[in-house]
Amino acid sequence: MSSLAFQSVAESPFVRLRALLDGILPGAGPVDLTIGEPKHAFPAFVMEVISREAQGFGRYPPIPGTARLRRAIAAWLGSRYGLEGHLDADRNVLPLNGTREGLFLAPVFLKNPDKQDPVILMPNPFYPVYAVAAISAGARPVYLPATAQNGFLPDLDVIPPDLLARTAGVYLCSPSNPQGAVASRQYLGNAIDLARRHDFIIYADECYSEIYSRKAPPGILEVARQSGSFANILAFHSLSKRSNLAGLRSGFCAGDEELIRAFTRLRNVAAPQTPLPLQAAAAAAWRDEAHVEENRRLYSAKFDAMDEIIGTSFGYRRPGGGFFAWLDMSAHGGSEAATLKLWREAGVKVLPGAYLGMETAGGNPGEPYIRLALVADEETTRMALRRIQDVLGG
Repeated sequence: MSSLAFQSVAESPFVRLRALLDGILPGAGPVDLTIGEPKHAFPAFVMEVISREAQGFGRYPPIPGTARLRRAIAAWLGSRYGLEGHLDADRNVLPLNGTREGLFLAPVFLKNPDKQDPVILMPNPFYPVYAVAAISAGARPVYLPATAQNGFLPDLDVIPPDLLARTAGVYLCSPSNPQGAVASRQYLGNAIDLARRHDFIIYADECYSEIYSRKAPPGILEVARQSGSFANILAFHSLSKRSNLAGLRSGFCAGDEELIRAFTRLRNVAAPQTPLPLQAAAAAAWRDEAHVEENRRLYSAKFDAMDEIIGTSFGYRRPGGGFFAWLDMSAHGGSEAATLKLWREAGVKVLPGAYLGMETAGGNPGEPYIRLALVADEETTRMALRRIQDVLGG
């Protein structure tokens, strides 16, 4: 893979956005709906735990996480996905220094030497880490369109057999970023069958799993449990969105015991550690659901505002999960043109969907869209939505 190909996926969407808006003044008091950084309060007990455990900053943290943290994660997985008695805290769980670290490092290390000219498949649009990880692993990223026509999830049934034979890994994201689509149990089961039939790894990014309005999204591990095995599967979760703790840098992966063992060997020599007081805080966060329920309530209120103010304009439909809105700007010149117009005339900063997608033979499926991150408070969100509707109409 050439350095030019690497650069084409390595540039941050937010760097591109800054270049697009450089020198342009906002048409009103600015409201930033671009970055998916939660603004809700994180649970108050976090600081209490960190203070109580502060002496731990003087010690090297264990690479596989503390036993207390692994047990808390395993207990949460057991309760959330019905995995009690099916998942071992020491063999199936690996804490991470933020989920992005794991999503990047896992494919780089967990290679299948039998794959010739390997590829890693991923949705398009996608989280940029996926493509950079694939290239760093010596594989070619292959972008599977996730469009309105296929429910914003890649159609796994149309992947050619010769491509599946070369597939070393597949990134799945549910609820998806940016569209908020939720994969059904049937969809996840089909993905698992393909992975085992063609011997590739599923990297299931489920970091938005706890943000939903109506029904809890299914997880890949609960579907895999029905087969009696977690083989070929790693599920990734994070406290960043669930608990509004993006700066804690605490996540985990769970699943296939052999993959967890191999990934732990890598982390023993080449990965960052989460300080012990932060691991203690993370364990407390995984054990508490009250703050998560309040978080969901706050996001649901903002999606109620979307339903009220945006309605069905711009192809909007309330997503199954996550905190993003994905609006079709085809009638307004596409993602960049709409982004410029909203900034110039309304002072609302959004992210062009084109920056989250990759141009392929079928075009860039993100090009017609803008992404709104509904992370501000409800009042600010409503103000921004009214400005969008006033400037762009339906």
